[in-house]
Amino acid sequence: MDVPAAPSPPRWHRALVTGASSGIGEAMVRRLAADGVHVVLVARDKARLDALAGELTGAHPGVEVEVLAADLADAVALGTVEARLADVDSPVDLVVNNAGFGTYGQFADLDIDVEQREVAVNVTAVVRLTHAALGGMLARGHGAVLNVSSVAGLQATPGNATYGATKAFVASFGEAVSGELAGTGVTLTTVLPGFTRTEFQERAGIAGRQIPGPAWMSADDVAAQSLDAARAGKPWLVPGILNKALVVVAGPVPRSLKRRVAAKASKRM
Repeated sequence: MDVPAAPSPPRWHRALVTGASSGIGEAMVRRLAADGVHVVLVARDKARLDALAGELTGAHPGVEVEVLAADLADAVALGTVEARLADVDSPVDLVVNNAGFGTYGQFADLDIDVEQREVAVNVTAVVRLTHAALGGMLARGHGAVLNVSSVAGLQATPGNATYGATKAFVASFGEAVSGELAGTGVTLTTVLPGFTRTEFQERAGIAGRQIPGPAWMSADDVAAQSLDAARAGKPWLVPGILNKALVVVAGPVPRSLKRRVAAKASKRM
C-alpha cells in the first residue's frame, strides 16, 4: 500500500518583515530572498533599508524588494503599512511582526513617553498589522503571520517591566489567534527567543552586562528556526535547546520564587 506523500511546506510569494534593517528581521529577509520570496522591508531607517535592498537585488536578481520606511509608533506611518497589507493587487502571504525594542531600569525612573512608545511598537503595531494581514489571507485561504515575542514574556522581570509585559501580551495574543485560525489555511506562529546577538542589547542599555556565552543565539539561527516553524504552521516556538530547557525547568516553580530570582539576576547583570 502506497503511503501518501507528506504535504510540502507552504511556498510564500511575498513577505513583509518589520524591523527588517537589523538583527533577526534582517536575517529573516536574507533567508527569504535567498529562497526566491519577494520582500517588503519595513523599519524606521530608510538609508539602511535602501542599502539592504540594493544588496538583496544584486544578489537575487529575480526577487522584488520594496522599501517601506515607517516608524511603527506613529499612527499615520503604521496606517501606511496596514494599507500595504490590504493591497489586493500585490498581496502579502507572510507577515513577520519582528520590530520591537526594550528599556532597562526601574520603571519609576524611566521616561514614561519612551515606555508608551515601547507599548505602541511592541503591542499596538503587532495587533493592527496582524489584523490587517488576516483579512486578505483568510479570503484567499492561505497565509502566515509570524510574531516575535520573547522568553522575557513568560515571567515578570523587575528591571525590565514594560518590555516583559509587552512580550507577554504578544505571546498570549498569538496563541489565542492561532487557535481561532485552525482549519482556515492561515496560521499564526509565535516565536519566543532568548538572548540573541543583535543591536537590541545596546539600544536597551544592557550591552555590557554579564550574560553567559552559552545563553546566546545568533540572529541567523533564530531566523532559520522561526521560518521553519512558520512553514510547518506551528503555533509556538522557543528556539534553542537551552532556552527550551529553561522554560521547561521554570514551569513548575512558584511565580513568587521566579520573580525573586529574576530580580536578583537583573541586579547582577
